[in-house]
Amino acid sequence: MTAHLVWLITEAAALAHVVIAAWVTVHVLLYKRNVGAAISWMGIAWLSPFIGGLLYFAMGVNRVKRRARRLRRERSRLFVIDQTAPGDPAADPLTPLEYAIGRLTGLSAESGNSAELLRNGDETYPAMLQAIEGARRSIGLASYIFRDDLAGRPFIDALARAKDRGVQVRVLLDGIGSGYFYNAAYERLRTSGVPVARFLHSYFPWRMPFLNLRNHRKLMVVDGRSAFVGGINIGRENLLASKPPHPVRDTHFRIEGPVVEQLAEAFADDWLFTTGEKLLNEDWFPDLEAAGKVVARAITSGPDEDLEQIEFVALHAISCARHSIRVVTPYFLPPEVLTTALGLAAMRGITVDIVVPEQSNHIVLDWARRVPMRNLLEAGCRIWLLPPPFDHSKLMTIDDTWSLIGSANWDTRSFRLNFELNVEIQDPEFAQRLAQATHTGARLDLAALDADPLLLRLRNSAARLLQPYL
Repeated sequence: MTAHLVWLITEAAALAHVVIAAWVTVHVLLYKRNVGAAISWMGIAWLSPFIGGLLYFAMGVNRVKRRARRLRRERSRLFVIDQTAPGDPAADPLTPLEYAIGRLTGLSAESGNSAELLRNGDETYPAMLQAIEGARRSIGLASYIFRDDLAGRPFIDALARAKDRGVQVRVLLDGIGSGYFYNAAYERLRTSGVPVARFLHSYFPWRMPFLNLRNHRKLMVVDGRSAFVGGINIGRENLLASKPPHPVRDTHFRIEGPVVEQLAEAFADDWLFTTGEKLLNEDWFPDLEAAGKVVARAITSGPDEDLEQIEFVALHAISCARHSIRVVTPYFLPPEVLTTALGLAAMRGITVDIVVPEQSNHIVLDWARRVPMRNLLEAGCRIWLLPPPFDHSKLMTIDDTWSLIGSANWDTRSFRLNFELNVEIQDPEFAQRLAQATHTGARLDLAALDADPLLLRLRNSAARLLQPYL
């Protein structure tokens, strides 16, 4: 190779690096709202030739665009801003919260619902299987994890039987959570003739950037009338009575009433995005009657047009709290704005309780969470550590009146990267049942954090730098 050729290759590589880094800079300036993230990506692009651009292309660019207008715009009643402006907040401090969530989601809170709490797979799976066996028109099931094991096989068999008797069955599994290279449940469902799809899954290199985006929703809608939503995946670890090697406690909910239409729309929208098939007939969206006295509304979130929606709901709820805030989550490493809001709430005299597992199944996140916990403890928040087995519940209550349930963890991945589905519940009795169902463990104090040696504190602080991707 001549010196002249080497010079040409070097100059071409330098020019390509400048072009790539400049493209990253322009894209970041136009589309990145977070200042810290914007500066970091530009620095990586300029200081790491080619690798920085590749990393940004793979992990920094949001490519998820819905293939069609959201189904709720085609058939739902949208939130009417002019007709629901908040009145006097002193009369009901949560009125501004309802108004804010309506503007945020474009959906109205629906009255006349029932919400039943189910603990662990031992209560949840039998209820879901009974609903599948009783289905007559349609079943839509979405799960982040669906295993072909003691828990999953009964679902596979029940779904196949439902399909054989003429029920419209659709199953949506996450392309990563349910196994990227091979998923036995997916293969068994497909072999049984059950229509099943994998969300954002592909072996092709040009689809690899989607690997960091997950559909974390857990939802089943039967006949458009009954819905199961919450945090439970489908796997033997949730069947505590079977004594699995790594047991997981969790909380799920059966919901009936008018709000089921919004939950059915969430499933239908994901199915449309994944397969291109519209589910718009009466088998999926029947006329619904009141089933109870609970007021509820679905809240979706994802790295598309619903970006940060659940995070904003949590922020609104914290700001409207007058007496108490209770957060139960398996993973606690939220964006800094949320930890700041919780700390400020405690400083103004509100009782703030944060309940997390003593040890989760994500050790690096457990290290990282100790950093923001210090600031919360100093502000007056109370942090409780649940003993094993690992509790995977995701719950929030405000003033023992308003509740938020669903699939979203209190971490950056759930709030910014995952597709999540939560439901707000306005009912004091329901909030009290949540408090009774989730107990507190040992209270964490500053002395325990101060006892961490220097090396552990350095480890924890370094782990926190991975916050956007944990």
